[in-house]
Amino acid sequence: MINVNRREVLKALTAAGLFCAPLPFGLRSLAFATEESTPTLMVIHLRGGCDGLNLISPADDPDFIAARPADLRVLKEGKDAGYALGNNLSTLIDFRLHAMAGGLNELYQNKHLAFIHACGLMDSTRSHFVATDMIEAGIGSTNELLHSQSGWLTRAIRSHTKTNQGLEAFVLNGLIPGDLLGLEQVLAATDINNGLPSVGGDAVATALWQMYSHRNDILGKSVQQALKLPSVIDQRISRDPQGHIIAYTPENGANYDKSGGFGSVMKSAARLIKMEVGLQAITLDYGGWDNHENQAGAFRNLVDTLSTALNAFWNDINAYHNRVALVMITEFGRRLRSNNSGGTDHGRASVMTVLGGNVQGGKLYGKWPGLSTSQLIEGVDLAVTTDYRQVLSEILLALNAGSTVDIFPGFRPINSLGLFTPS
Repeated sequence: MINVNRREVLKALTAAGLFCAPLPFGLRSLAFATEESTPTLMVIHLRGGCDGLNLISPADDPDFIAARPADLRVLKEGKDAGYALGNNLSTLIDFRLHAMAGGLNELYQNKHLAFIHACGLMDSTRSHFVATDMIEAGIGSTNELLHSQSGWLTRAIRSHTKTNQGLEAFVLNGLIPGDLLGLEQVLAATDINNGLPSVGGDAVATALWQMYSHRNDILGKSVQQALKLPSVIDQRISRDPQGHIIAYTPENGANYDKSGGFGSVMKSAARLIKMEVGLQAITLDYGGWDNHENQAGAFRNLVDTLSTALNAFWNDINAYHNRVALVMITEFGRRLRSNNSGGTDHGRASVMTVLGGNVQGGKLYGKWPGLSTSQLIEGVDLAVTTDYRQVLSEILLALNAGSTVDIFPGFRPINSLGLFTPS
């Protein structure tokens, strides 16, 4: 018999790259049946504070031109001219999408993708940690953080699924984010392309099961779940008769190789959706947006990778478009004026992006606040005119959430932006 103590249990879970949320209220029965009609919400966190004004620029706004050098703006003309998005926000301004965002522009022009500008937290914080905690909790002020005990995505899942229904969410990162705080049936792994083997190997997994399958405490339940949940995914990964994983072939000419590691993560997301295991949410991070210096080159690369990977993903899951909604969100934007190091500092409003088969895409949504000094927050920041929860509320309602009152406490959606085709 293999002797494994508590420390070895935790070491095995960590070494395997897998972590399942602890179960403070006990493990309910796991229903691993395939759910072919379950809609899935994907949340991509652009960690670091993405510069919305560099992603989508008011290209001919004189205040914007005066505030930044050309390499931190999307240009209207020349070899680096951006993609024209139309004048939904203002008939007087030519809004342009970054020149490296060709994949996003294709989705936009095909009316699958929409942007919401001047969007974000209404709170004035410029702290990465505080802003992230607030957004993941689905709240609007720092005072509410003390009372928040669950993530907005957890509450959204629970709003129409009162009891555990097998594996409900997957995190394509090493750690479970605050959006899913309090959710029990969630699995985190950085990649599924090489399968999800038994935690620590079959021998260790067998020993762990023998030790903990009869226990009803938190550790016992956590180990049971950590052993069961990966098999939900692993059993659906194609293998040859010898048990070797068969390489995944994306559909519709989708090519993830051009977008490196992030492309591999997006490929995993596509595979998870196609497995049809009833996942209600998939979350992942794409960081590197905190560009206080030398922003131009780094930003170009980030946008190129993001755009290419997202375009490949959407082509790959063509048959699932009407069952998937994707949102990209960042903790805050950057200041209007660039700094002396070729970068930008923490600001307020940024851009949110929504992608889906039922999205009324090809439009810029929101209300443009203007960039004159009197229109800026504290004379330096693009003002937030659309609360991020308005966007998330419309997404959840489109995915059949009955109400968002309990998902975003204290927030009441205003007039709809009209992001989705009415059902």
